[in-house]
Amino acid sequence: MTAEIVGPESTLRALREPFKPEQIDKLPKILSRDDKDRGKCTPGSKYTADGHTCNGYHARAVHLDYVGHAQVTARLLDVDPLWTWEPFAIDDRGLPALDPNGGLWIRLTVAGMTRIGYGDAQGKNGPNAVKEAIGDALRNAAMRFGVALDLWSKSDLGAAADTHAAREWVIEAQAAENVDAIREIWKQARAAGADVDTLDKITVLATERMDTGA
Repeated sequence: MTAEIVGPESTLRALREPFKPEQIDKLPKILSRDDKDRGKCTPGSKYTADGHTCNGYHARAVHLDYVGHAQVTARLLDVDPLWTWEPFAIDDRGLPALDPNGGLWIRLTVAGMTRIGYGDAQGKNGPNAVKEAIGDALRNAAMRFGVALDLWSKSDLGAAADTHAAREWVIEAQAAENVDAIREIWKQARAAGADVDTLDKITVLATERMDTGA
Protein backbone atom coordinates (compact mmCIF):
# COMPACT_ATOMS: atom_id res chain seq x y z
CA MET A 1 0.00 0.00 0.00
CA THR A 2 1.25 3.49 -0.87
CA ALA A 3 -0.61 6.29 0.87
CA GLU A 4 -0.84 9.80 -0.46
CA ILE A 5 -1.06 12.06 2.57
CA VAL A 6 -2.93 15.28 1.97
CA GLY A 7 -4.61 15.73 5.37
CA PRO A 8 -5.88 13.99 8.51
CA GLU A 9 -8.91 12.45 6.79
CA SER A 10 -6.89 10.79 4.03
CA THR A 11 -4.34 9.61 6.60
CA LEU A 12 -7.02 7.94 8.69
CA ARG A 13 -8.53 6.35 5.59
CA ALA A 14 -5.15 4.94 4.63
CA LEU A 15 -4.59 3.58 8.14
CA ARG A 16 -7.98 1.85 8.08
CA GLU A 17 -7.48 0.08 4.77
CA PRO A 18 -8.13 -3.67 5.18
CA PHE A 19 -5.10 -5.90 5.40
CA LYS A 20 -4.56 -8.51 2.70
CA PRO A 21 -5.22 -12.15 3.67
CA GLU A 22 -1.51 -12.98 3.55
CA GLN A 23 -0.85 -10.20 6.10
CA ILE A 24 -3.26 -11.68 8.64
CA ASP A 25 -2.06 -14.32 11.10
CA LYS A 26 -4.04 -16.66 13.33
CA LEU A 27 -3.94 -16.18 17.10
CA PRO A 28 -5.01 -19.25 19.12
CA LYS A 29 -7.67 -18.79 21.80
CA ILE A 30 -7.76 -21.69 24.26
CA LEU A 31 -11.25 -23.12 24.74
CA SER A 32 -10.71 -24.12 28.37
CA ARG A 33 -8.07 -22.68 30.67
CA ASP A 34 -7.93 -25.89 32.72
CA ASP A 35 -7.11 -28.03 29.67
CA LYS A 36 -3.62 -29.42 30.34
CA ASP A 37 -3.43 -31.43 27.11
CA ARG A 38 -1.16 -29.43 24.82
CA GLY A 39 0.41 -30.22 21.49
CA LYS A 40 1.45 -28.92 18.07
CA CYS A 41 -1.36 -27.15 16.20
CA THR A 42 -1.03 -28.70 12.75
CA PRO A 43 -3.55 -29.77 10.09
CA GLY A 44 -5.68 -32.65 11.35
CA SER A 45 -4.53 -32.37 14.97
CA LYS A 46 -6.98 -32.34 17.87
CA TYR A 47 -5.55 -29.02 19.08
CA THR A 48 -7.46 -26.99 16.50
CA ALA A 49 -11.20 -26.67 17.09
CA ASP A 50 -11.97 -24.71 13.93
CA GLY A 51 -9.74 -26.24 11.27
CA HIS A 52 -7.29 -23.31 11.25
CA THR A 53 -3.70 -23.98 12.30
CA CYS A 54 -0.88 -21.82 13.63
CA ASN A 55 1.90 -24.40 14.19
CA GLY A 56 1.97 -23.25 17.81
CA TYR A 57 2.06 -25.46 20.92
CA HIS A 58 -1.16 -25.09 22.92
CA ALA A 59 -4.34 -26.76 24.19
CA ARG A 60 -7.41 -27.17 21.96
CA ALA A 61 -8.26 -23.74 20.60
CA VAL A 62 -10.08 -21.68 18.03
CA HIS A 63 -8.12 -19.08 16.05
CA LEU A 64 -8.76 -15.37 15.80
CA ASP A 65 -7.61 -13.19 12.90
CA TYR A 66 -4.63 -11.18 14.04
CA VAL A 67 -2.24 -8.60 12.57
CA GLY A 68 1.22 -8.74 14.07
CA HIS A 69 3.67 -6.06 15.15
CA ALA A 70 5.59 -6.14 11.85
CA GLN A 71 2.50 -5.59 9.71
CA VAL A 72 1.27 -2.75 11.94
CA THR A 73 4.71 -1.12 11.77
CA ALA A 74 4.73 -1.43 7.97
CA ARG A 75 1.30 0.24 7.79
CA LEU A 76 2.49 3.14 9.97
CA LEU A 77 5.60 3.58 7.82
CA ASP A 78 3.51 3.56 4.64
CA VAL A 79 1.37 6.39 5.98
CA ASP A 80 4.00 8.38 7.86
CA PRO A 81 7.71 7.41 7.67
CA LEU A 82 8.36 9.76 10.63
CA TRP A 83 5.83 8.24 13.04
CA THR A 84 6.98 8.01 16.66
CA TRP A 85 5.96 6.58 20.00
CA GLU A 86 6.93 7.47 23.56
CA PRO A 87 6.20 5.94 26.97
CA PHE A 88 4.08 7.78 29.50
CA ALA A 89 6.93 7.51 32.02
CA ILE A 90 10.57 6.44 32.23
CA ASP A 91 12.35 4.77 35.13
CA ASP A 92 15.53 5.83 36.93
CA ARG A 93 17.62 4.17 34.20
CA GLY A 94 15.95 6.19 31.47
CA LEU A 95 13.97 3.21 30.17
CA PRO A 96 10.19 2.97 29.57
CA ALA A 97 8.51 2.41 32.93
CA LEU A 98 6.01 -0.42 33.32
CA ASP A 99 2.98 -0.11 35.58
CA PRO A 100 2.42 -2.39 38.63
CA ASN A 101 0.70 -4.93 36.34
CA GLY A 102 3.69 -5.09 34.01
CA GLY A 103 1.88 -3.06 31.36
CA LEU A 104 3.17 -0.18 29.25
CA TRP A 105 1.28 3.04 28.50
CA ILE A 106 2.41 4.88 25.35
CA ARG A 107 1.61 7.81 23.09
CA LEU A 108 1.68 7.00 19.38
CA THR A 109 2.00 9.95 16.99
CA VAL A 110 1.21 9.54 13.29
CA ALA A 111 1.09 12.48 10.85
CA GLY A 112 0.93 14.92 13.77
CA MET A 113 -1.97 13.12 15.49
CA THR A 114 -1.46 11.37 18.84
CA ARG A 115 -3.35 8.43 20.34
CA ILE A 116 -2.86 6.58 23.61
CA GLY A 117 -2.23 2.84 23.79
CA TYR A 118 -1.60 0.15 26.39
CA GLY A 119 0.19 -3.17 26.11
CA ASP A 120 1.27 -6.03 28.34
CA ALA A 121 3.62 -8.98 28.06
CA GLN A 122 0.96 -11.72 28.03
CA GLY A 123 2.64 -13.50 30.93
CA LYS A 124 6.15 -13.51 29.41
CA ASN A 125 9.32 -12.71 31.36
CA GLY A 126 12.72 -11.17 30.65
CA PRO A 127 13.66 -9.36 27.42
CA ASN A 128 10.82 -11.02 25.52
CA ALA A 129 8.38 -9.46 27.98
CA VAL A 130 9.59 -5.94 27.14
CA LYS A 131 9.35 -6.57 23.39
CA GLU A 132 5.90 -8.10 23.79
CA ALA A 133 4.64 -5.15 25.85
CA ILE A 134 5.94 -2.63 23.30
CA GLY A 135 4.46 -4.52 20.35
CA ASP A 136 1.13 -4.96 22.12
CA ALA A 137 1.01 -1.26 23.04
CA LEU A 138 1.75 -0.22 19.45
CA ARG A 139 -1.00 -2.49 18.11
CA ASN A 140 -3.43 -1.14 20.71
CA ALA A 141 -2.58 2.50 19.98
CA ALA A 142 -2.67 1.91 16.21
CA MET A 143 -6.14 0.45 16.62
CA ARG A 144 -7.20 3.88 17.98
CA PHE A 145 -6.27 5.19 14.53
CA GLY A 146 -8.33 2.42 12.90
CA VAL A 147 -5.51 0.01 12.04
CA ALA A 148 -7.02 -3.51 11.83
CA LEU A 149 -10.10 -2.18 13.62
CA ASP A 150 -12.31 -4.71 11.83
CA LEU A 151 -10.25 -7.58 13.27
CA TRP A 152 -10.33 -6.10 16.77
CA SER A 153 -14.11 -5.77 16.47
CA LYS A 154 -14.46 -9.46 15.60
CA SER A 155 -12.38 -10.37 18.68
CA ASP A 156 -14.56 -8.18 20.89
CA LEU A 157 -17.70 -9.80 19.48
CA GLY A 158 -16.22 -13.23 20.14
CA ALA A 159 -15.45 -12.28 23.74
CA ALA A 160 -19.00 -11.00 24.19
CA ALA A 161 -20.39 -14.26 22.83
CA ASP A 162 -18.21 -16.26 25.25
CA THR A 163 -19.48 -14.16 28.17
CA HIS A 164 -23.08 -14.70 27.09
CA ALA A 165 -22.56 -18.46 26.78
CA ALA A 166 -20.98 -18.63 30.25
CA ARG A 167 -23.91 -16.76 31.74
CA GLU A 168 -26.37 -19.14 30.08
CA TRP A 169 -24.64 -22.21 31.58
CA VAL A 170 -24.85 -20.72 35.08
CA ILE A 171 -28.49 -19.72 34.67
CA GLU A 172 -29.34 -23.23 33.49
CA ALA A 173 -27.57 -24.71 36.51
CA GLN A 174 -29.46 -22.39 38.84
CA ALA A 175 -32.75 -23.61 37.39
CA ALA A 176 -31.82 -27.32 37.54
CA GLU A 177 -34.13 -29.61 39.53
CA ASN A 178 -31.47 -31.43 41.53
CA VAL A 179 -27.76 -32.04 42.09
CA ASP A 180 -27.57 -34.72 39.40
CA ALA A 181 -29.00 -32.28 36.85
CA ILE A 182 -26.43 -29.66 37.84
CA ARG A 183 -23.64 -32.23 37.45
CA GLU A 184 -24.90 -33.06 33.98
CA ILE A 185 -24.89 -29.36 33.08
CA TRP A 186 -21.31 -29.12 34.36
CA LYS A 187 -20.30 -31.98 32.04
CA GLN A 188 -22.03 -30.36 29.07
CA ALA A 189 -20.43 -26.99 29.80
CA ARG A 190 -16.97 -28.52 30.03
CA ALA A 191 -17.45 -30.46 26.79
CA ALA A 192 -18.50 -27.20 25.12
CA GLY A 193 -15.27 -25.49 26.23
CA ALA A 194 -16.59 -23.39 29.14
CA ASP A 195 -13.81 -21.66 31.06
CA VAL A 196 -12.75 -22.66 34.56
CA ASP A 197 -14.55 -19.73 36.23
CA THR A 198 -17.88 -20.85 34.75
CA LEU A 199 -17.26 -24.47 35.79
CA ASP A 200 -16.37 -23.31 39.31
CA LYS A 201 -19.63 -21.37 39.57
CA ILE A 202 -21.61 -24.45 38.55
CA THR A 203 -19.67 -26.55 41.08
CA VAL A 204 -20.54 -24.08 43.84
CA LEU A 205 -24.22 -24.34 42.89
CA ALA A 206 -24.04 -28.13 43.13
CA THR A 207 -22.33 -27.93 46.53
CA GLU A 208 -24.95 -25.51 47.85
CA ARG A 209 -27.73 -27.80 46.60
CA MET A 210 -26.14 -30.78 48.37
CA ASP A 211 -25.86 -28.77 51.60
CA THR A 212 -29.57 -27.98 51.49
CA GLY A 213 -30.50 -31.54 50.58
CA ALA A 214 -32.35 -30.44 47.45
